[in-house]
Amino acid sequence: MSEQELRCFIDVVVRYFTEVTGEPCEMGVPYVKDASPVISDYTGLIGISGSRKGAIYITSPREMLAAVTSVILGEETPAEEYIIDMAGEIANTIAGNVRETFGSSFMISVPIVIKGAPEDVLFRLAPPVFIIPLKWRNCSSYLVVGLE
Repeated sequence: MSEQELRCFIDVVVRYFTEVTGEPCEMGVPYVKDASPVISDYTGLIGISGSRKGAIYITSPREMLAAVTSVILGEETPAEEYIIDMAGEIANTIAGNVRETFGSSFMISVPIVIKGAPEDVLFRLAPPVFIIPLKWRNCSSYLVVGLE
């Protein structure tokens, strides 16, 4: 994956948070994932096929997803089902917006949302897998990109 392609993901994430919440997020320096898992409270996973193969996922703490959901819905304490949906919605929006850059042959799946760190789900992403840290309202999340 080229630096320009990684920059595309970063730009999409920054634009998402700025447009949807009115508050920008801070993006960290991307790095290549090592053997340790990168998983938080909720993970929105999108499979990629077509011209590129692999997956992307965003993994976030509940606190952050609840805050984003609250901003969007205008509810002070959003229901758990809305927080779960938000994990998939953020992943789907990022993948959809990146698709505009990669072209129509960049096919995205429907989002899969995983709560917690289940022991029986294994993410097999094509190496190198890049981790892009992000912070919004002092909550740290990670966008993980593994594309061939």
